[in-house]
Amino acid sequence: RVAAAIIALTCHLRAAGAFSPMPTALPHYGPLSLRPAMGAVRGALPVSGVSLMGGRAYTRLGERGEARARALRMEAGGAGGIVPADEGKKGGMLNALYKFSRPHTIRGTILASCACVTRVLLDCIEKADFVEWRLLRIAAVGLVALLCGNAYIVGINQIYDVDIDKVNKPFLPVAAGEISKPMAWTLVLGTAFAGLALVASTFSSVITALYCLGMGFGTVYTVPPFRWKNNAFLAAFSIAMVRGLLLNIGLHQAASNALGLPCTWPPQVLFIASFMTVFAVVIAIAKDLPDVDGDRQFKVKTLASTWGVANAAKLVERILLGNYAMGIAVGFLAPGVNTLLLVSSHLGLAGFLRFFSSKLDPDSVPSIKLFYKNIWKLFYAEYLLFPFF
Repeated sequence: RVAAAIIALTCHLRAAGAFSPMPTALPHYGPLSLRPAMGAVRGALPVSGVSLMGGRAYTRLGERGEARARALRMEAGGAGGIVPADEGKKGGMLNALYKFSRPHTIRGTILASCACVTRVLLDCIEKADFVEWRLLRIAAVGLVALLCGNAYIVGINQIYDVDIDKVNKPFLPVAAGEISKPMAWTLVLGTAFAGLALVASTFSSVITALYCLGMGFGTVYTVPPFRWKNNAFLAAFSIAMVRGLLLNIGLHQAASNALGLPCTWPPQVLFIASFMTVFAVVIAIAKDLPDVDGDRQFKVKTLASTWGVANAAKLVERILLGNYAMGIAVGFLAPGVNTLLLVSSHLGLAGFLRFFSSKLDPDSVPSIKLFYKNIWKLFYAEYLLFPFF
């Protein structure tokens, strides 16, 4: 009876395709993962999560099996870490617009705005008996304008890089066909116009000029015949100017003007502007680490595609460690700063950097993507700490 049961189960598994060769790119089976009694074929049946055990059908949620399948699909997808079509289209147009905005850059912009405004408000509280809460309304307008500028820069990049993104980032909505090029152009031009209108109607001519300069850098980074992104130095320079110097200087200037305060430059503001300018260079290098295959195919010369992932990642680590050393030095030497926080936080962040850098496998796409994700975590952490420096 036992032998007959084993033979019957084997025939069932063979009919279901459990013993067929493993496909190159695994399909997506949804949240249910089959976990039959035979551990050797766990998660392999391309059916709806139903198996046989003791003559009864059952379904079980296989989170570990799903995570493993995702990792295998990432490896099979090459440099781009291909996302299955049903995952990419989940959520419809709203999700496509969310991906079009590149959420990790949106979070960075929001954190930078909130941190800089909070810093000015704290200074105002220290120096006066009242706070001009109208700054919050003006700050909200400024944040919307910055998000519009952010959407313009990342959007125009997706329009001109659609062929490269089909290799490197096929999950992006323009490359995946979820957003057409005409619609993408409408979104890009609409956000550019809206952002410029908000800034020009709310802020001074100096802030408007800085905003236009940032949009200009974002344009020449992507648009032919400039295409600064094809030159590693010019790409790093443009990102450093926009994400580092212009953003932080402009935010402090705008917040001070909104309160009617003289625009002074305390050491904390000078530090964050310098620190984030260097950090933006790091992001300019690190963002290309997962995209080596597509960049080489389309002859985009980045440090990662020229030097290799391992060497470029090592450069990223060294630049950031130098940045954290600067933060520690500022904590000891600059007047009026929170020495304990500056020193301890940058020691801790440097330790976290060393930890995840040591885990990087330059031949593994998931490992490279995790490395890049952790770089952005360090970026976010700096802005969360900045108001209290």
